Amino acid sequence: MTDTLKTDDLTSQELRELAGRAGRELEDATAPEILRWAADTFGKRFCVTSSMEDAVVSHLASRVFPGVDVVFLDTGYHFDETIGTRDAVEAVMDVHVITLTPRQSVAEQDAEYGPRLHDRDPDLCCRLRKVRPLEEGLTSYLAWATGLRRDESPTRANTPVVGWDEKRQKVKISPIARWTQDDVDAYVAEHGVLTNPLLMDGYASVGCEPCTRRVLEGEDARAGRWAGRGKTECGLHG
Repeated sequence: MTDTLKTDDLTSQELRELAGRAGRELEDATAPEILRWAADTFGKRFCVTSSMEDAVVSHLASRVFPGVDVVFLDTGYHFDETIGTRDAVEAVMDVHVITLTPRQSVAEQDAEYGPRLHDRDPDLCCRLRKVRPLEEGLTSYLAWATGLRRDESPTRANTPVVGWDEKRQKVKISPIARWTQDDVDAYVAEHGVLTNPLLMDGYASVGCEPCTRRVLEGEDARAGRWAGRGKTECGLHG
């Protein structure tokens, strides 16, 4: 296993090679085994990111790395239920929730770019309120974990369990990439894991309130995000 102190000294190329090897070696590993590798390899320079759609990855990580940093992006446009889920996760789990915020408040953004930028230029809005804050918030970490799953949409079908985040020059870990929705539901039921109440109200994927709707029967989980805009990702994952 790679020693944490030695990992701190690795170059970007060496980290990229480490991620490639781990992705191959851990492809068939369980989610806890993948997270154990991440914790052992990167220590406090590893974090979990969560949209607070559910707390599955946060719960998994807390069991192998008590006190793990859980990074949450407060865009200023979240549903009240999402903020409530964040607060509940912080209260009941052995994690350290870190809330990132954009450089500008919604009001300041409206003053500079005009109201409802999310309707006129959703890519720019996501860049200002999600992508840039995450890039700044991840500066001190070498590796970050996500809740991406291959079954969520075609754009996520090839998600590696451990890969390389070229944009941020960091190791990107998706411990439940091979899970299905049934696997998630079973884990939630078995462990009583917190989930966003909106998941019980027709929402299959929860993002910012102005850009999220309930999904229709037969649609994939991401269909309710930026519906009708030809956009399926916010930019955090590609």
